[in-house]
Amino acid sequence: MNGPIALDRAEAAAMPSSGSRPVAEGSWPGGKSAWVMVFMLFLAGVLSVIDRAALNILVDPVRADIGIGDEQIGLLQGLAFGLFYAFMGLPMGLLADRISRRNLIVAGIALWSVATIGSGLAQTFGSLFTARLLVGLGEAALGPAAISLIADLFSPERRGRPISFYMMGQGLANGVAISLTGLLVTAAGAGAFLGLPLIGHLVPWRIVFVVFGASGLLVALALLAFTREPVRQVQAAAGAVPRLPGAAEAAYFWRNRRVLLPLYFGFATCFTVAYGGSAWAPTMLLRGYGADAAFLGKWLGPLSILFSAIGPLIGGTMLDRSMRSGRTMARFAILAVAPLFALPSVLAVLAGELHLATVLVASSNAVFSVIGTVMFATLQSLVPPRMRGCAISLTLVLNTIIGASLGPLMVASVTERVLHDPAQVGWSIAVVCTPFLLLGAALYAGAGRAMRRAAARGDSECAQLLSSGAN
Repeated sequence: MNGPIALDRAEAAAMPSSGSRPVAEGSWPGGKSAWVMVFMLFLAGVLSVIDRAALNILVDPVRADIGIGDEQIGLLQGLAFGLFYAFMGLPMGLLADRISRRNLIVAGIALWSVATIGSGLAQTFGSLFTARLLVGLGEAALGPAAISLIADLFSPERRGRPISFYMMGQGLANGVAISLTGLLVTAAGAGAFLGLPLIGHLVPWRIVFVVFGASGLLVALALLAFTREPVRQVQAAAGAVPRLPGAAEAAYFWRNRRVLLPLYFGFATCFTVAYGGSAWAPTMLLRGYGADAAFLGKWLGPLSILFSAIGPLIGGTMLDRSMRSGRTMARFAILAVAPLFALPSVLAVLAGELHLATVLVASSNAVFSVIGTVMFATLQSLVPPRMRGCAISLTLVLNTIIGASLGPLMVASVTERVLHDPAQVGWSIAVVCTPFLLLGAALYAGAGRAMRRAAARGDSECAQLLSSGAN
């Protein structure tokens, strides 16, 4: 979710900072060099998700090789990555406003790539946990800087396509990760890497991490060789009144808490399912349905890519149609109903057939893409423009702390401590995720009711902004 978070930090990058020089209106670089930068950012975004998602496909080989249980895998999938990723986002955003964004991204890619290689060479749980921490730290640098760069490369009326292209990479990356991991594991198992220096003696899962990490280092070098830091487009607001950072935002959120609290926690609750389900669903197919890595690469990867591409189109189309028809409150109905469409994916353990279960698992990518698209668009309409970055950043913190950290761990804990059978992980997904989906739907419905009451009273800033349609 780097892209949406970074989108509104582009506004912050437009403020004066040390080393920035004002540029005349209409002097954005654009052209071939700008698109080279966008393509490199696209590749970086894909690799940032691949480095995370690969572990979800390699659960059992990692467990067996290092000698750990499902709960420890759950910590590696969530908490280890999420600790730095959640809390370093804002500091990285401040850095992106003050130093070379290209160099910050290069340093981040280099760090997470070396840490990914370290993941493949780790011999203990502690060393693997540390490597995943550093992956999160490195990846925290990408989002805050990437959209800021694009904003200085393209004029406002031409930013849509490059931003969409960058964000598309992260949306498709989970499916790409599944396919590439499956191909690499299959090739390594067939001896394709035997005799190669450095990796020829490694077991397949370790080769996957080393190859992905090395690919990241190549992208970092390409960024250095083929791109330059653009001049910042300084647009200082004349007569702006300094204010204590965060004070106005906190006051606004408190005044509108009846709408915003259920909205935020509904999102975090739904993404507890997104993180927990996606972390363990491939393992469920492997353990419960007898799939292998080659099958996941051939079927689950492409299906995940397909559903990830469909989801934003569905969400955006529904949102646009509701706005054109004047039904501004329809977005809350979409958010309240959408989580229910993810129920089949978390109940895939009941499918009874491997291919059907795979389709159900992959379908959740579309559902959570719809929720994410509508949620971010809704937040943009409920807060003043100066607070958009803060509003979106808060979702990053809550989703990482609640969703990414707890989701995978809760599924693993039910498997180990309640069911006592690794093969029953599909039932753990169902037991943990079903209540969270229902709770998320209920919270979104509650946010909709609160918004309608606020609109009727006429005393809510959120309701006024939403009804005006001018934000």
